[in-house]
Amino acid sequence: MRSEILVDLKPALDGYAGIPQETRLLFSALRKLEVANVQGLIQHGGRRLRSGLTKKSAQWPESKRIFQLSKFIVSLSDRPYDGVWSAWADKLDRYFALVALQWQTALGRPVSCSVFESSLFADFVWRTFFDKTLNSSEMAGIAGACFRVARSPRNHFHNVGLRSLTLRSIAKYPLLDTDGFDFFIAQTPFPGRVSAGTQLIVRYHDAVPVLMPHTVSDKAFHQATHFHALRSNIQSGAVFSCISEATRKDLVTLFPEAEPQTLVIHDMVSEEYFQEDSPRSLAPRIVRNRLADTPDIKVDRAKAGTEIPDGPYLLMVSTIEPRKNHQALVSAWEKLKYNNHPDLKLIVVGTLGWDHAAALRAFKPWIEQRELFWLQNVPSAELRVLYRHAAATVCPSFAEGFDYSGIEAMRCGCPVVASDIPVHREIFDGGAVYFNPYSVDDAATRIASVISQDSGAMREKLAEEGLQVASHYLPSRILPKWEQCLTVRHGRERAPAAGLMERTS
Repeated sequence: MRSEILVDLKPALDGYAGIPQETRLLFSALRKLEVANVQGLIQHGGRRLRSGLTKKSAQWPESKRIFQLSKFIVSLSDRPYDGVWSAWADKLDRYFALVALQWQTALGRPVSCSVFESSLFADFVWRTFFDKTLNSSEMAGIAGACFRVARSPRNHFHNVGLRSLTLRSIAKYPLLDTDGFDFFIAQTPFPGRVSAGTQLIVRYHDAVPVLMPHTVSDKAFHQATHFHALRSNIQSGAVFSCISEATRKDLVTLFPEAEPQTLVIHDMVSEEYFQEDSPRSLAPRIVRNRLADTPDIKVDRAKAGTEIPDGPYLLMVSTIEPRKNHQALVSAWEKLKYNNHPDLKLIVVGTLGWDHAAALRAFKPWIEQRELFWLQNVPSAELRVLYRHAAATVCPSFAEGFDYSGIEAMRCGCPVVASDIPVHREIFDGGAVYFNPYSVDDAATRIASVISQDSGAMREKLAEEGLQVASHYLPSRILPKWEQCLTVRHGRERAPAAGLMERTS
């Protein structure tokens, strides 16, 4: 019997790397399982959406059904036009939506999901949710999927739970109608409950909002939403599919009682990353075309791409936010330049996250001198080239749940130098050289040991070991663990996760 699975796609709206990338890869991979029938849940973070199709829609003419689906698409970014009176009704609906959701939750009434039929809207589905990660060869299969729509935004779900704490010790979140689904797979703690016949599986990425709240944006809100949604999920009997053993240990540290509900299934790496004989001359062209530009940092595209025709460069791929430790990398790189590596460049690939001002201040003088190159929106085919020709990829984070960039670099044959934190030791194993993330001197020394002229043997050994390590995270190695988890759980009552799989993969 095939399992009916609903996968949370909200993170797929949020960018390229990390959780959005894992969301796309997991949805695509699960759809290839013979034991599963997979649909996606579309929910916006802050906008109230128009409905897809409901039971009433079956009586409509085809033109009205198509127009309703089209209005849903528009509602992701704008308010569909329905005439003056409908516009006023829409404003009232949005104004009272949170209050209505509170009452609905208090009364125990489920939040229904409408249906989005994607067959006529393949371009929207592909480019909105999937093409930042997946190969275009997967478009036909993805476009044929069915999707459910939750009108209320994710922030409303969070706020309903937090407001309930005035009368309760454990937050009460909206009940999402998942009737007919055996599993609902959420990315991050889910601010909601699921129908009685559905097993909630939470992909748990990290405990950073609670254990390192000083490194996140909107600190009070993100700390509270993470903690209270997590506690609610634990109480409801959710299974926590942690992306690393280090992450699982953090979860159990927070909530020891949750240990029987935990297991480890690592993230899978995209097969878009592999060793190829791309010409080194492509790197400057990619740099020139993908340079980031902000009001405070102006770049000369005509000259920038000519600065790294032959010289070595370090590469870092990560969202720019405090826990990623960009400033320490810049300082270590400066130390290398001032000593034995004056021609060494630094390429940073990543979009702006929160509290990025300090990192950009460290970038700015070097960007102006065309020594540091900050890139954005680099597709996988081009990133593969940058990995391939980098002297080393550096992963300097203070905390991570998994860290895709190191594994992607290994897949492309690039040596990796990483911060010595538990998750890096677990995921990268012998495929990286490690340094103290709080010591610029140690970082510089370890990077130098990999990029120096006499380090050829070490680089070759690192590259060979890295390929072996990275192979553990290919879909062909990770997907059977998902199949085992879903097959064992399917058809059972809500038993704890202990015994379903080995805790570590």
